[in-house]
Amino acid sequence: MAGKFVLKKTTNGQYHFHLQAGNGEPILSSQRYDTKSGAENGIQSVRTNAPHDERYDRKKASNGEFMFNLVAANGQVIGTSETYKSESGRENGIRSVKDNAPGAALDDKT
Repeated sequence: MAGKFVLKKTTNGQYHFHLQAGNGEPILSSQRYDTKSGAENGIQSVRTNAPHDERYDRKKASNGEFMFNLVAANGQVIGTSETYKSESGRENGIRSVKDNAPGAALDDKT
């Protein structure tokens, strides 16, 4: 089963999306956008940037677990991962974004 982007509208009228792996697990979450078109542009940016390893900013979260941000060519964060207990878990998460994002369908729940 292929991954998908799930686009939602928040209770305050903003938009956000997350990328789900084929098993339904969330692997990347966006910031909040004021417009639906802004969120859709964010999804396209994730599709474009996901295959490029240099676009992944590997980090340690404040709780000591591992995470990453996917950044655009201009350095803007376009998606943030969940946290992982190990570096290898984080690398598996990155691999999943690389594998799923470019061809992921859009599930528009707005």
